[in-house]
Amino acid sequence: MIRLRHGDSALSVDPGLGNLPDWQVGGRRPLHSAPWREEVAVQSDPDLPLVNKRLAGDFLCMPFGQDDVAGGPIHGPTANAPWEVIRQDVAEAHLRLSVHVRGATVDKLVQITGPVLYQTHRIVGGEGAVTFAHHPMIRMAEGGRLSYSPKRAVLTDPVPQYAGHTLWALNQTRPVAGNDLRLDCEDGTEWDLHHYPAGHRVEDFCILVEGRGARIGWTVAMRNAEDDMLVVLKDARLMPVTMLWVSNGGRDFSPWNGRHTGVLGIEDGCACGAAGLAAALADNRLTAMGVPTVMPLGGARTIRHAMVSLPRPPGWSEVAEVTLARGRMTLTEIGGGQVSVPFDSGFFG
Repeated sequence: MIRLRHGDSALSVDPGLGNLPDWQVGGRRPLHSAPWREEVAVQSDPDLPLVNKRLAGDFLCMPFGQDDVAGGPIHGPTANAPWEVIRQDVAEAHLRLSVHVRGATVDKLVQITGPVLYQTHRIVGGEGAVTFAHHPMIRMAEGGRLSYSPKRAVLTDPVPQYAGHTLWALNQTRPVAGNDLRLDCEDGTEWDLHHYPAGHRVEDFCILVEGRGARIGWTVAMRNAEDDMLVVLKDARLMPVTMLWVSNGGRDFSPWNGRHTGVLGIEDGCACGAAGLAAALADNRLTAMGVPTVMPLGGARTIRHAMVSLPRPPGWSEVAEVTLARGRMTLTEIGGGQVSVPFDSGFFG
């Protein structure tokens, strides 16, 4: 295990599969780890992919979801194969995936600076095209509220994550007007995507399409019981969608067994939802909107992603704006209050 430190922030990086199983900022633990990571029966199950056995924190998926083209493991080699340590310092680590993805070399640079976690992946060479996404997960013991950068559409997949355990109706494509992010539910009601469905035992998934011309996209999760905020930032030019995975006790089979509760995946990437690589390579609902669902390989691509863990200021209910300028990240609440922290404002280019 690689352990990084900076100020009151500490991060673990597991080179065995490239995930970040533990991140601590002061007394906060922003990211989620599955409860079965140390269970012998789960770890010895040959039918489970490594990404599910050791499910934790954040990791890069490439391809994202099912590889129904080459038949690889779910979320690809980047989430299931070892990474070699190229260089390590006190607060940063440079790793390289031990295998190629469609012929491409994948490098990972992880760095912590106070409450900020920066990740850069560089993809060099390869052939064809591939889906990808970051996969950070948080757990909200008593739910929470979500805020987003401007979106232009929200979709649900045609096929459920787990049949019979969905809250949101399938196969929706809804345009977004302003900050109105709603989905139809199976029972005919509507759900506001600014709220985590804490009172429902479900497995749900939706796709948020970034606003036109966006350079930086963001999601802010305010956790009720934990009384904190996680800011997730992406390069929207390469990651035009944010996919939300709600896992709240809906999976009653091993290793989940109904105990994976209050979990939210905030999965920024380039993909066709959970439909698989074949669907992403073909014409689909997103490409019809002019939204790419695969990243071409060959040459070099750089994927930039960052997360910031902060306490929630008293009285804050929703973030209206996140700006990066002059070496700082500033959050503005809908009531006008602001919080500002140091941030490399040139990180996203």
